[in-house]
Amino acid sequence: MKQLQHTEIKNVQKQFPITIVCDAIRTPENIGMCFRISESFGVEKIYLHETSPSEENRIVKKTARNTLAQIAHETYSDFTQLIQQLKEDGNTIIGIEITDKSTNLQKFNFNQHKKIVLLLGSERNGIENINLVDKTVAIPMYGRNSSMNVIHSLSIALYEVTNQLTKQTY
Repeated sequence: MKQLQHTEIKNVQKQFPITIVCDAIRTPENIGMCFRISESFGVEKIYLHETSPSEENRIVKKTARNTLAQIAHETYSDFTQLIQQLKEDGNTIIGIEITDKSTNLQKFNFNQHKKIVLLLGSERNGIENINLVDKTVAIPMYGRNSSMNVIHSLSIALYEVTNQLTKQTY
């Protein structure tokens, strides 16, 4: 067995109808990793709150590597206005959040939705206005801790969403 080098790997490149909204995420490493993981999973676009670290932040740049230039992104100032616009554009807003109405991530049927927004809450306060989301999904956890890092949650969610969507023809 031989471990492959980056130059030897040829990924099947595909873009999915997935948008990420980062709701006031403040940690530069999380912003950078959001770009990196989103690009890896074929996400169309990322929205960052205007108070989040920008793409000019050196930690964001270092963590994101070259993915800042590979994925569409823009900033927003009004959370409610952005979510309403995304809904008008035909997106289903899905919060990755533990609520009393959350569906287990693995049991949620992402194929029923043409355009998906995965909404990430801030590290400290969660999603700004949970009542604006259409659905919430939660990742089953088996340890004592009831939460995980926001980008780890995004990674798990994107794996599940793209796994389901690759079984559907576009």
